[in-house]
Amino acid sequence: MSNDIHPENSNGHGSYERRDIGVAGVLYFLGGLVIAGVCVHFIVTGLFHYLDHRYETEQPPISPLIKNQPLDTRHLPPQYNGDYDRYLKDNFPAPHLEVDEQTELNDVRLREEETLSTYGWVDKNAGTVHIPIDRAMDLLVQRGLPVRNQGVNTETQSSKPQAKAKGSTQ
Repeated sequence: MSNDIHPENSNGHGSYERRDIGVAGVLYFLGGLVIAGVCVHFIVTGLFHYLDHRYETEQPPISPLIKNQPLDTRHLPPQYNGDYDRYLKDNFPAPHLEVDEQTELNDVRLREEETLSTYGWVDKNAGTVHIPIDRAMDLLVQRGLPVRNQGVNTETQSSKPQAKAKGSTQ
């Protein structure tokens, strides 16, 4: 028995055993993998073209209510020069899809902020205006909330049941 921590290989090859795997086996495996990948590529491409052709031939007829129906909606026509919003507006009925949610939400918030912080007409013919919310709150503090006159209201309500009672006894 040897007390050496690292005994030397008896065949003189170094630190690993060379007969477990060969270079030819690895190369054959990689070659088979490349050939299989190329075959799968052509199969998937052919299947895509077949299904795309089948989809195009089985489309239902276009509704006569839709005007300017584009043939291919996957690409923008050249006359729009990349203006996707105008393309949607011209070719598709409402309601439209959201193109950029963040920008559209910011536009809505800006319109609301403008309505809440400026003076403007609601209905010019009726003479109705809107005022900034801060000004409306100041006016509400100065004038107070509108209150019904409780004295007039209770007298009219109490007089009606008495009239019915008098009418029913006669």
